[in-house]
Amino acid sequence: RLLHSDYDVPCFTLARNLLGLHLCRRLDTGEIVKGIIVETECYPGGDDKASQSFGGKKTERNAPMYMSPGTAYVYLTYGMYFCFNISSQGKRAGAAVLIRAVEPLYGIQAMRKNRGESYRGKSNNVHKKKSFTALNLCSGPSKLCMSYAIDKSLNKEDMVKSTKLWVERPLDSEFEYKNHAIVSCSRIGIDSVGQEWSAKPFRFYIHGNPYVSRRDKKAE
Repeated sequence: RLLHSDYDVPCFTLARNLLGLHLCRRLDTGEIVKGIIVETECYPGGDDKASQSFGGKKTERNAPMYMSPGTAYVYLTYGMYFCFNISSQGKRAGAAVLIRAVEPLYGIQAMRKNRGESYRGKSNNVHKKKSFTALNLCSGPSKLCMSYAIDKSLNKEDMVKSTKLWVERPLDSEFEYKNHAIVSCSRIGIDSVGQEWSAKPFRFYIHGNPYVSRRDKKAE
């Protein structure tokens, strides 16, 4: 499992370093679901207009961005979906890495069940069903939160000590990305902040991985 020192690095460094590592979650049932982090976005705070901590802004919502490196930041978006971030070095600026996509490894059936329950819960229609393949279980920030059952109860979780949510290095070489090429490109869904910051290459993903949320062919 990652230590405090692993998270206590600049936001850009953490965003890249997390690629290829395993995101682990112990569900309330005791079952552990696990997957490879394949896509991240960097939100360094400071002058970055896309960061919730832009200009040093501090609110009750973004407090985890200013907490100890390795703190989980979970927030609600569009009034119904969660996004999961991990704080990095730079508490004064309020910096964090958004986990955008994960390649499922273990507990895939549990992930499907979590996605199905979330889907029915949002639609309020118990008869409506949707099929979830491994490829679309965690290929987006809200998708992975549903699959991993990540919600506000995990906000401010210390991922260095937590028994519910943590990141670890691969123990099995079969599930390890060695010397993988990393694509750097613009972030997604932040056009409203203007071209200067929306075009910054602050999104990172493993080149050629089919589990990423969206490829950027120009950057590749």
